[in-house]
Amino acid sequence: MLSSPGIGSGLDINGIVSKLMQAESRPLTALDSKEAQQQTKLTAFGSLKGALSSFQNSLTALSSPAKFNAMTASIADNTVANVSATSAAVSGSHSIEIQTLAQAQKLKSANFSTTDATIGSGTLTIQFGTYSGGSFTLNPEKSAKSITISSGNSSLAGIRDAINQAKAGVTASIINDGSGNRLVIASNETGLSNALKITAIDSDSTNTDNAGLSQLVYDASTGGTINLTQTTAASNASLVIDGIAISKASNKITDAIEGVTLDLLKANAGTTTTLNLTRDTAGINSAISSFVKAFNDLNKTIVDVSKYDAATKQASILTGDSTVRSVQTQIRKAISDPLTTAGGGLSLLSEVGISFQADGTLKFDSGKLTQVLNDPAKDVSTLFASVGRTSDSLVSFVSADSNTANGKYALNITQLATHGTAVGSTAAALTINTGINDSLNFTIDGVNTSITLAAGAYTPSSLAAEIQSRINGTSAISSAGLKVTVSESAGILTVTSNKYGSESSVKITGGNGETDLFGTSVETDGVDVAGTINGVIATGSGQTLTGAAESSGLILKVTGGGTGSRGDIDFAHGFAQKLNKIVDGMLKGKLIDSRIDGINASIKDIETQREKLQLRLENIEKRVRAQFTALDATIASMTQTSNFLQQQLSKLPSPTNN
Repeated sequence: MLSSPGIGSGLDINGIVSKLMQAESRPLTALDSKEAQQQTKLTAFGSLKGALSSFQNSLTALSSPAKFNAMTASIADNTVANVSATSAAVSGSHSIEIQTLAQAQKLKSANFSTTDATIGSGTLTIQFGTYSGGSFTLNPEKSAKSITISSGNSSLAGIRDAINQAKAGVTASIINDGSGNRLVIASNETGLSNALKITAIDSDSTNTDNAGLSQLVYDASTGGTINLTQTTAASNASLVIDGIAISKASNKITDAIEGVTLDLLKANAGTTTTLNLTRDTAGINSAISSFVKAFNDLNKTIVDVSKYDAATKQASILTGDSTVRSVQTQIRKAISDPLTTAGGGLSLLSEVGISFQADGTLKFDSGKLTQVLNDPAKDVSTLFASVGRTSDSLVSFVSADSNTANGKYALNITQLATHGTAVGSTAAALTINTGINDSLNFTIDGVNTSITLAAGAYTPSSLAAEIQSRINGTSAISSAGLKVTVSESAGILTVTSNKYGSESSVKITGGNGETDLFGTSVETDGVDVAGTINGVIATGSGQTLTGAAESSGLILKVTGGGTGSRGDIDFAHGFAQKLNKIVDGMLKGKLIDSRIDGINASIKDIETQREKLQLRLENIEKRVRAQFTALDATIASMTQTSNFLQQQLSKLPSPTNN
């Protein structure tokens, strides 16, 4: 048997088979070319999706009305204050004189030889308030905090650490002044209303002497005990704005000029500086420039994947593609068509300097935009953002989504949101005795908590402040982000949850002081705002109403007023939302994805065809090779026979020998 095809016959069988298989493989080459074309289309549609996504991102900066009402603040002497402004600020200038800065109160103890010196154990209670006329008035917005000092942390350093770990609104530190170690306790917040009152329940049973834990007592009211020394008095910041004297507890002032924040840095009494407020036109220009660039980038991608070069007669991979044409047409039409309900005196992008050029790109004329921004009769925000305008000052537009239809909506309120309350039935007892009537249990907005009041004689207002401070200071309430307000009228106490709506409630659930302080309380849960928008029942949650039907996604906040008709809300989507909805439909819908799915299906089908064809070619090659191998063997056999016959014939006697 021949060991290599063709040796016996001299035929180049491998070469012959190879040439034959090249011809048979032409369909496989065609499939490779077809797959490459589909892959190129897939890449093109991927580029288109990426460009659409980038264009959509540029719309985000134009979607908020606040972007177009943004203000910038500057101050002539920036060494006295840092300034910033929100969209609520009004353009103009103000003269400012900073007379004094707010300070936090600081108290120091007597000297101790070492930081390990034992002070005493028991409980320290830290409260915040205002000293005036010999009395101390609690700050109801600040929570009281009781700190347990055990025998294990009764040293100077131990008490420092216990105070700091309690996060009581103060910071404790130890300072060595050369003659000994002093404990310094500083309020974390500035202002007259954040002065400190520190009381003790001393384990030595004497709470006001200058021994044990009582050494850290500080009460500067008339008759109070002062065992700590004040090193820095609590004080307010004082300043004059446009000739008006202002006193604020903090050096960060957010409510002196609407929409303006002043961070006071230093006092400069007797000298005024100027605060200027102007519209942030640079930010608006930047956002619109980014939008124009993003569109032009998208347009370039569309042109690159679909253009036809007449000079070279060369088409791009998606030339004439209906999907690409649809994307281009929809976006250009959305940009060109006017807004019918925009308001603000504007309806076309060309009115703010955005216009199409001959090559299909957008051009931005920032000068034209500046003219419009300086025109008080024009509101650029309505051209881009989704804006709702209410006719009632106590109703505000919160937000809307893409499902909210443009239009005018009539608002009718049938119920205003309320707080949950618990109201005492009798005037509260004004003397609190330890273990007798000093504890109260509450459930606030579903969260349970308990408080213990400081013993002593109170006025109705100071008792209300004490209860409020204690409730808000409990970890259960503060960690849940809840708060209450406690007020009094004719000595009767009312506890009110700061939350609005059906989740707002106050329950007095026990404690030895319940009867003395509240009698049999009347507890009323809060209710959600209720009403209709355009006659359709809206969903209330706290003070917010969410529309349905045509107003689906429209959210309003009702902060007061009465029931009945509350005017109208004019709502319209601007170009940003209009374009965002179109692009969102392209990216999340079937327009492009269906094409990509179709291309992927075609590629998968090509792979299946290739596998079948490769199997067929393998069988053809086996058959052809077998045929040529058989031919090779036959020719080899015939050659051997021929050679044998020739040998035999050569041995026959020549005819001339006869």
